[in-house]
Amino acid sequence: MTSNTALKQEPAAIEACTIARDIQTFDLLIEDMEQELGERWGDLNFEDGLAFMAEPEAVNLTFVAIAVDAQDEPNFDTVGDIIRSAKGLGVKVILIADDLSPMALHQLLRMGADDFVPYPLPDNALQDAIERQMKAAAAPTLLLSNPTGGPATGGGGRDHEGVVLPVHGLSGGVGATTLAVNLAWELATASKMDAPKVCVIDLDLQFGTVSTYLDLPRREAVYELLSDTSAMDAEALDQAMMSFQDKIKVLTAPSESLPLDFLSQDDVSAIIDQARHDYDFVVVDMPTTLVQWTETVLNAAQVYFALVELDMRSAQNALRFIRALKAEDLPYERVRYALNRAPKFTDLSGKSRAKRMAESLDIDIELWLPDGGKQILHSGDHGMPIFNTAKKNPLRKEIEKLAKSLQDLIAAEATA
Repeated sequence: MTSNTALKQEPAAIEACTIARDIQTFDLLIEDMEQELGERWGDLNFEDGLAFMAEPEAVNLTFVAIAVDAQDEPNFDTVGDIIRSAKGLGVKVILIADDLSPMALHQLLRMGADDFVPYPLPDNALQDAIERQMKAAAAPTLLLSNPTGGPATGGGGRDHEGVVLPVHGLSGGVGATTLAVNLAWELATASKMDAPKVCVIDLDLQFGTVSTYLDLPRREAVYELLSDTSAMDAEALDQAMMSFQDKIKVLTAPSESLPLDFLSQDDVSAIIDQARHDYDFVVVDMPTTLVQWTETVLNAAQVYFALVELDMRSAQNALRFIRALKAEDLPYERVRYALNRAPKFTDLSGKSRAKRMAESLDIDIELWLPDGGKQILHSGDHGMPIFNTAKKNPLRKEIEKLAKSLQDLIAAEATA
């Protein structure tokens, strides 16, 4: 373990630090930090930790582990200042809490801590928390990797190809349409200046519900467009679409149920190519069923969201999905798995189950979507984005974070 002096003398060698009233009271944390980081970490008390956050070297940290117990409640103002300072620098904050009351824990988490681990530390709990935060820090770059090699920048100009973001529910009712609709809305409203052009395409030709979630009528023009994509141009696509609150354009599912093979791979390719030429973001709501043109959408996507829940049906369907992609030699590495109705941060049993499911499927769950409760049903029934009906809903906030990260990355790439 390094000393406070070493932390300031050799900042380049330090990747993380613990901050506590007395780190010696958290001996298990010391052992775990040494196991994970060797000598690449330091320890500070609350006063020194707050002062260090104002030093230029603090930006080199990847995370801080703030350890508190019941005796630290009088110091929560200082702890809050440390958390806010760390967040301002982009440093992840892992909270190590020993025997805190629920109210005290809630107070600290509201200050902005990224993760929570109880003390005494369960086996591998700190390692899991570090891995989650490192993945979250890398998520914006990972999500918008562009395997096709084409530009993935957006903005107000039209000299680029838009970003294609399909959303595929691997089981019925896992919330794929909810994610698609609300991700599109958050993308379109994330920036008040130079807002991107966003569209949603509902390719569930039989039971698509994007129109329901946005209270839009289904028009005969959609069927006409799908029937003859060879004659489609920007004007034809725009006329078939509906506008929602002048923020996003929507190509709804047709008014009548159609067989999924009504569209060929060339049809789907033509629709997506035209949409990505006209819009900065193209969110595609996919049917649960795998069809021939699933490959077309996957190849066009920068990232392909696959939604699951923490149950056996989702696990089995995900296994079939992975096997199908690998059997056809498709770019399954573009798939990003999202867990809807994910366990809360205090649900250690649920988190353990999710970890075991991911390990058994040999996948990474990169997006954890909390259970939004009845407010989500209320939003869908009223044909409005969650933002309009329950702005502070935890699911809406998580989707907002995802949209903001995508927007920030695009802005950075456009500037570069």
